[in-house]
Amino acid sequence: MDRTERFYKIELLLRSRGCVGFDALRDELAVSPATLKRDLQYLRDRLNAPIVYDRYDNGYRFEAAAADSKAPRHELPGVWFSEKEIHALLTMHQLLGGLDDDGVLSRHLQPMMDKLQGMLGADASEARELMRRVKVISTARRRVPSRHFELLGSALTQRKRVWLRYFKRSDRSVSEREVSPQRLVNHRNTWYLDAWCHASDGLRRFSLDAIQQARPLAAKARHVAVKDLEAELDAGYGIYGGGAKLKWASLVFNADAAQWVANEEWHSLQKSRWLDDGRYELQVPYSDPTELAMDILRHGDSVVVAGDKTLAAEIRRRLVKAAALYA
Repeated sequence: MDRTERFYKIELLLRSRGCVGFDALRDELAVSPATLKRDLQYLRDRLNAPIVYDRYDNGYRFEAAAADSKAPRHELPGVWFSEKEIHALLTMHQLLGGLDDDGVLSRHLQPMMDKLQGMLGADASEARELMRRVKVISTARRRVPSRHFELLGSALTQRKRVWLRYFKRSDRSVSEREVSPQRLVNHRNTWYLDAWCHASDGLRRFSLDAIQQARPLAAKARHVAVKDLEAELDAGYGIYGGGAKLKWASLVFNADAAQWVANEEWHSLQKSRWLDDGRYELQVPYSDPTELAMDILRHGDSVVVAGDKTLAAEIRRRLVKAAALYA
């Protein structure tokens, strides 16, 4: 067994038997005396395990805490992790940090990460080096004030309503709303709140960076099933996925662009096929063309909209308008 498993084994033996002799521990762990001594010392010094040697019983046990002691009760994490699994968790933490505005999520997870990193013992420096070699590059990121993120996250888990003062960019208006948070969504480096809006009596998606003020309310939040959230807000394309009536866009990419686009997922329900001449056809559902149009324009002359005359006309209009700026 690896070092992490030995720590748990020592913990279980001392808790279940009360006092365990050195030879008994060594036999159970199948390690050398020097290794067992290092493990016991590491548990004491790095993981704050209150292990003491009882001369009367000639064994090791956990020191009983005084009744008035304010020291935290020692506990190893409740799940067994191998060293490879700990490395994976530390890497995941680094990836999460790339999505994290103001370090809100990372700050709350850091105590657990410190414990996991400590459990690696001599490999702790290796874990730190591994984390430094995982990097998330975010572009066009809209930061969210940490006070809003934490307030909304708390309201979401406690199933409480929230009052919002919200800035709507499309018409530059400000409104006050009472909402029942349902889900936090990170889309393209931006955080959104899916919520039931009690003013409009329906599901709405709010950009967290457009929230000017927020405060928790005592009223219980309205419950909306996840399947209803997905059906209402995720059916169409991107962040504008809501809408009762869906259309399908057929996009045909030239042979060069197809080498990249064929490996991309634009929508969970997308359909695709290779054409005989090497081009690639991608079909995606949408209700609002805003985000889809931006992604089509991103590919410039490598893609053409087929079949959907309204969407094709919108792309043409925007290309002509853009070209006029460089006339």
